[in-house]
Amino acid sequence: MDTNNLVKQARSRFDHAAANRVLKEKYEARMIFAHAGGMFKSTPEIITFLSLYNNEDIVLLDLYDNPVKVNAADLKDQMQKRWYEQMNAWLTEWSDLQKQR
Repeated sequence: MDTNNLVKQARSRFDHAAANRVLKEKYEARMIFAHAGGMFKSTPEIITFLSLYNNEDIVLLDLYDNPVKVNAADLKDQMQKRWYEQMNAWLTEWSDLQKQR
């Protein structure tokens, strides 16, 4: 291999890693949404926590550490919907990116 090919491969790997980071940041930002006057991020941990409460009103801290009274079932449903939509879209884009590698 000559030097030009090595440089080209190194750049393509760097570009691929950067594209993965950008993709992750893009979809992590899409996990954030407003609910009941607070800002929440959909994560598997909070979805599991909300599963412990059936249809109860509970107080949670939002992303800005403000206490917000929410219905656990409503928030869980909204978080699950957001999580699955964004993770499926992320997987689709990531798969396309892998094919370009």
